[in-house]
Amino acid sequence: MAQPTLVILAAGMGSRFGGLKQITPIDDQGHMIIDFSLYDAYRAGFRKIAFIIKHEIETEFKEKIGKRMERFFDVQYIYQQLDVLPDGYSIPEGRVKPWGTGHAISCLTGKVDGPFAVINSDDFYGQSAYRTIYDFLVQDLPETCYAMVAFPLRNTVSENGSVSRGVCEVKDGLLSGVTERTKIFKRGENAEYTEDGEAFFPLDGSTPVSMNFWGFRKGILDRLSREFPAFLDENLKVNPIKCEFALPTVVDHQIQEGEATVRVLNTTDSWFGVTYPEDLPTVKESIAKLKADGVYPELLWK
Repeated sequence: MAQPTLVILAAGMGSRFGGLKQITPIDDQGHMIIDFSLYDAYRAGFRKIAFIIKHEIETEFKEKIGKRMERFFDVQYIYQQLDVLPDGYSIPEGRVKPWGTGHAISCLTGKVDGPFAVINSDDFYGQSAYRTIYDFLVQDLPETCYAMVAFPLRNTVSENGSVSRGVCEVKDGLLSGVTERTKIFKRGENAEYTEDGEAFFPLDGSTPVSMNFWGFRKGILDRLSREFPAFLDENLKVNPIKCEFALPTVVDHQIQEGEATVRVLNTTDSWFGVTYPEDLPTVKESIAKLKADGVYPELLWK
């Protein structure tokens, strides 16, 4: 069986953060969040990685991250560009926003030859998450048997503004539904979400959420290819500038239709990330504590 590939979603420029947050240092040694992600992935067994980027950040991304990782991994670059569209479709006038995570993963078609994990480049997931997903991916399972690493909602919200999360329903260890909520706000140990900025609905802090840490096989690529044109037909009419083809939504469609199963893998590690500039001090403090506890060495890539 082909060795699993770790796919890193890195095409976003971090509009809310105000820059290319993938290369923002989070410790005194100049490491970025992605350094810790790749270090954990290497320790878990991954040796193949695919960065999904766009040409506009290619030079800087390769210089700061890609070339360094070529010493440790078989590195591949996949380009998520606005003009990567099905035949007969074109970029709407004024569109600059990427088409979303579903579109990003569909760009892997024909380029990844086995099972793969998906992560965000600017999220810290913890080492146990990588071990768990790697162990799942090396099993001999059907092409539509997926997995997702779930985190408690309270561990994934920001003190500094809203976040977008896939809110999950779990039954007997399997994902039974996932709903993308794009405006979730921290409220003490719990949270609440809104769709219109006026009506707010409570969310329990223990609710499992998706942080885009998935384990997939070929079945997801086939479904994305079939569903993207229908998404464009529906959404280009009403929101051509900002509509997003969300990966969790497509997974949910497969679940509801009985086409796929998704095992929910839990982790004891804490998630953290940089959504807003004000999140940086907390992330730096968390990394410093992990180093002090011996979880990571001072220099990751000696």
